[in-house]
This record gives sequence, C-alpha cells and structure tokens, in this order.
Amino acid sequence: MRKIFTEAFRELQLTGRRTIVFCDELHRFSKTQQDAFLGPVESGTITLIAATTENPSFKVISALLSRCRTFTLDDLKEDHLVRILERAMASENYTSPILDKSMLDYFARFSDGDARTALNLLELAMNLAKQPDMTKEKIQQSLTKTLVYDRAGDQHYDTISALHKSIRGSDPDAALYYLARMLESGEDPRYIARRLIVVASEDVGLADNTMLSLVTATYSACEKIGMPECRINLAHAVTALSLSPKSTRVYRGLHSAMDALKEPGVAALAIPHHIRNAPTKLMKDMGYGDGYKYNPDYLDGKVKQEYLPEALRGRSFLEDTDLGSKVDPDLIEDDELMPEID
Repeated sequence: MRKIFTEAFRELQLTGRRTIVFCDELHRFSKTQQDAFLGPVESGTITLIAATTENPSFKVISALLSRCRTFTLDDLKEDHLVRILERAMASENYTSPILDKSMLDYFARFSDGDARTALNLLELAMNLAKQPDMTKEKIQQSLTKTLVYDRAGDQHYDTISALHKSIRGSDPDAALYYLARMLESGEDPRYIARRLIVVASEDVGLADNTMLSLVTATYSACEKIGMPECRINLAHAVTALSLSPKSTRVYRGLHSAMDALKEPGVAALAIPHHIRNAPTKLMKDMGYGDGYKYNPDYLDGKVKQEYLPEALRGRSFLEDTDLGSKVDPDLIEDDELMPEID
C-alpha cells in the first residue's frame, strides 16, 4: 500500500492526476494498518473507495471513517434476485421445465438477499436437473441450508440482541425463532446461556428470583451435555424468561448508584467509621467498627443505624416500581381504533 501511495504522490506532482484506490474487505486491515491510509486520504493524494461487509463503526478506525462518506448497501429484494437468476440462465442458454419461475422464486427466498448464494444454488440445481428422474422436490431437499448467518459478522450481534429484546418484550414466539436461528448457525450454546444469565437479573430481576437459578443451571447443562440436546434446555430457559413478569428495579438501581459516583466528590466520600473493617488494634483504637449494631442480635434484625456516607444520607437509588412509567403512544392509538362494545 505504501508503494501505491508513493506512486500516487509522484503521479499527482507530475501530471496533477489523482489516483483512485479501491480496497475490498477493508475490515481485514488491522487498525494500525488502516492508519496508513490517513495521510494520503487527507492530503488528497488518493481517493479511497473501500468496501466492507462489517459494521464500519466497529471495524474501521474513527479517524478514517470521519474522512469518508458512508453508503449502506441493503440486501437485495427477492424480485431483484429472480431477475439476476433469469439473466444467468439466459446467458447460459439454459432451459428446464424443473427450473421454472416458481423454483427461481424459491432460490431467491432461500438466499436471504445474497446474489452470490442465489447463483450458487442455481448452478447446483442446473447440475442436479440433468440427472434422470429429478424433480423439484428432490432439488429442494438437496439444497439444505446449514448456515443461517456468519457468526463473525454483524448478524451475530443483531440476532442475540433480537433474542434479548424479544424476551424483554415477553414474546416467547419471537424469542424461540431467534434462538433457533442462532443454533442453526452454529452459535456456541454457552454464549447464548451466558446472555440469558444477564437477562435473568437485568430484565426479570426481583419479579422472579428463581429465573437466575434456572439459567445458571441451563449454562451448566450446555457445558455438560452440549449440542444438540442442550438446545431443549435453552428453549426451556428462553420460554420461561419470556413468560416471566419483568422488573428492572435492580438494573436501574445499580445505574443510579453508578451515576452518583460521577458527581463531584461522591466517589471518595468517607465510609462511616462504625461500619468499617477493624482487623487490627490500631484500627479499633481509631474508632473503626465502634458503635456498630449487629443486626441479628436485635428483634427482627431492626436497628437505628446509618450505612451511607453522611453526604448521601436519605438518598435512594432503588426505586419502588418494577418498571418505568412511560406510556407507548402506539398503544393509545390502538385503543382509539378499537370498536366500542355495547
């Protein structure tokens, strides 16, 4: 690349002509290697056109990304894929009663917006169609899809996010669908189980404390028995979490306490002496632990005693409500559209 940049600089100096550099799969360059593009791009020595199948926000250094214009290319639609397949068949002068419009539609649906996949399927089907007694049904059975998405790409994160949000939204059907997609794509079941452990405390929380035990046991099951059997344990946990009542009190309470630490002076407030640890005589002489009331010694464990630093006394981080108080405007619109019942 540096050789290209040097040649481009000489070309610019001698003729005034700039060089266009097209870099495919830019995300395969390390972030240090991507730094090499910054100078030539910023000086105008080269015009960089880069392509990536990954999210550039994560895979391309911010300094380079800020100097570029980003264009997002969406998946091809089914009718686009059908046109591509029809052009491919025409270029090969290939016709077959088996590979009719309905089969091309099937290949398009099967390809998930990827023209390369669609063309590979067509090529395979064209070869299969030459065999005697071949039927549409046999071709469809032969084209079994074993990988729903690339586990190293954005779909990995998008799908686990969709699973988490479906559980949070108490939609077991959607949650099971995304779980199936992840398992079919070869995701490590332990990775899914670890996320479910987070869900149990973040979204279900105090509304059902047994869920944390269930998903921890699910993780253990994934470790001990593995796939394919542990898919049933995962489905059990995903369904139970989806159907459980939800509470984000713990999650919001922790964030509230973390936010408090960002306030000036709060993170270093002195811990009250009576609840400090006093393992040595010197610490005891300094008053550490002095006046502490051991709750189990008192009726119902109740004592009058402060635990927060003095500057935070009376402040509450844990709210009383399990969920927030916002009202979804879409729900209001749905209620207004509902017919009145006499």
